[in-house]
Amino acid sequence: MPAPRRYRNISGLPAVIPIFPLTGVILLPRTKLPLNVFEPRYLAMVDAAMDHDRVIGMIQPRVPGSEKGQKPALSSIGCLGRITDYSETDDGRYHITLSGIARFHVSREVDSNKPFREVAADYALFAEDLLSTEDPPIGRDRLLGALKPYLSDRALETDWKSIEEAPSETLVNALCMLCPFEPSEKQALLEAPDFVRRSETLTALLEMANASATPSGGSPSLN
Repeated sequence: MPAPRRYRNISGLPAVIPIFPLTGVILLPRTKLPLNVFEPRYLAMVDAAMDHDRVIGMIQPRVPGSEKGQKPALSSIGCLGRITDYSETDDGRYHITLSGIARFHVSREVDSNKPFREVAADYALFAEDLLSTEDPPIGRDRLLGALKPYLSDRALETDWKSIEEAPSETLVNALCMLCPFEPSEKQALLEAPDFVRRSETLTALLEMANASATPSGGSPSLN
């Protein structure tokens, strides 16, 4: 999936963006992230985004769980997304979907009297996030070999045929976002310089998880 039509190079991306700090959640370019928004400050953020250019930056707090405070320290890198689906519930919550555009580096936080936070975003390192290839070459056999015992050990139901048939970028990015990795591991996947190295990092994380779950001298069993 290419970048939204209005964003063909980083010069078209907004310099100042609202941010949504959330532990254990990452957004990647060309992925979709559904969000249930209910805190007043983030409801106000969505309202402002919908009135402007419909973009929000997803970012993890530097200390996991600290987003419950007013101004947790932020990770240095997040990902910009555009609201591409929006609905409001009867009790005032918003259900939105963010479509990932490009990663950004936080240059500085912007002083504001708004209830939500804003940062100056630098996209210079991530210009290639706006590009895509049909099916980037990766070590797919090794990835699938690590994924199968990982899913089996956690009793995660999957359609293995769909996994085998999924395009590499779709598969890798979905696993990076959905697998229950630690926040620091999620951040490492987000910060991987390019897609191939992201897939290598993902495979390594799956293999490490399998090794820690396997009794000494044993091997994972598959149903």
